[in-house]
Amino acid sequence: MRKILPALLGVLLAGLAGAEPARAQKDTLTIDLVSDVATMDPQVQWDTESYTVYRNIFDNLVTRDTGGKIVPQVATGWHYADPHTVVFDLRTDIAFQDGSKLTPEDVAFSVRRIINPEFKSPQLSQFDQITSAEITGPAQVTLHTKTTYPVLLSQLVKLSIVPKAYVEKLGDTAFNQQPMGSGPYKLRTWQRGVQSVLDANDAYWRGKPPFRSVVFRAVPDANTRIADARSGRADLIRGLSPDDAVAMKSDAALKVLSVPTERVAYLFVNAEWGATKDKRVRQAIAMAIDRNTIIQALQQGYAKPVNILLSPADFGYVDDVAGWPFDPARARALIKQAGAEGASVQFLTAPTYDRRLNEAVQQMLADVGLKVDIVSVDFPTYLKRRQGRPEEAGNLAQGRWSCACQDADGVIFPLFHTGSIWSKYSNPEFDAAVDAARITLDEKQRLTDYRKAFEILRDEVPGIGLFQDYALYLARRELQWTPTANEAFFIMDMKWVP
Repeated sequence: MRKILPALLGVLLAGLAGAEPARAQKDTLTIDLVSDVATMDPQVQWDTESYTVYRNIFDNLVTRDTGGKIVPQVATGWHYADPHTVVFDLRTDIAFQDGSKLTPEDVAFSVRRIINPEFKSPQLSQFDQITSAEITGPAQVTLHTKTTYPVLLSQLVKLSIVPKAYVEKLGDTAFNQQPMGSGPYKLRTWQRGVQSVLDANDAYWRGKPPFRSVVFRAVPDANTRIADARSGRADLIRGLSPDDAVAMKSDAALKVLSVPTERVAYLFVNAEWGATKDKRVRQAIAMAIDRNTIIQALQQGYAKPVNILLSPADFGYVDDVAGWPFDPARARALIKQAGAEGASVQFLTAPTYDRRLNEAVQQMLADVGLKVDIVSVDFPTYLKRRQGRPEEAGNLAQGRWSCACQDADGVIFPLFHTGSIWSKYSNPEFDAAVDAARITLDEKQRLTDYRKAFEILRDEVPGIGLFQDYALYLARRELQWTPTANEAFFIMDMKWVP
């Protein structure tokens, strides 16, 4: 039996539980997001906008500290009983926002709910190695996995604990409208397409939250978000472009916050529908994209190029798989060979994504003989279509993928494995490689498996890695907060210093 809870974690946990942050000299924190929340149910979508909001309503089984280390939250510690069995000891002093106690039943229910295929969570592929969750003590839950699963703790960072009795009473649909967790904030109102308002949970086990309320507004227009920050109408905005980040550095009332993330900017390429069903067309698209120009012209230095669809911040990143060279002449020849000259390619996008990048790709592909139609929809619709049938997902889509697990398993498995809700691609060799990488604790063997998987993806081109993304925020000078590589957005980590 191998203990995985250093004394340091206990010290950290005690500090978290005992520290009560002083209330900020500001009652309401206002944050402009790019789009509306797609869901308030943490076990449904895991998009950035939704996670930004609901992560403050719920506690997770485990979490990461600001340095990226996995540390306890609802769990106090854990150990492996055997390679397929992990035992979690739980806190006994946590209450949900209605005053009911958080129990092992709630933890086991949360696990069983997300791994239930009938629940149809888009996150299922990241938890489907868990076979069962059983209550093994008054403050203990044991998880069993199909095989040795090296990414289990990293994936559990995202597992929010929901109240069993409350969910069963309301049902899944109503719970999404009226979520309740044990986190530092509780939902007051959610006006679809407009804003969501959270109120402080003053009984929160880690202490009083720093603001009495937090308003998350959906503001798709970047200029409006910046104007809100400059006028003080917003205290923090998300989705700052690199150009605007450079321009805003001269504003004494504001500050730009940036961090290289585990998120990778990429192009989804539909291998199962339309013109891109032909591998030659997909390869031509890869050679038509001038990534260096995109990074230099659009990212203003807030990006690092990648040859594969993974960030260097993730385990499994291999730097010896060559990317496709920028070669428009060869791309045109492949397009002609495939009989696809003048073919229509639908580019699915949403306001969340950089319009200029869409237009740059559109022009680059026009230069090699493809006609690109950009189709922009609201973000919830974008997610629904990307997760839908191949003919609904478009031929291309811009994406910024993050799994918060900092492991290739959370990126290329859900994006490309046969049967994944996100995948519009199927290859038995690729499936075998990523399946093998998720059932061994041998890190060298995992890297070998991932190298093979990335070589297959390079040849087949169901997606194109562009660059390691930076998270860029614009904040009022008084707001104290340090962004992290996994893009955690915890209001408890923020404070207002006049």
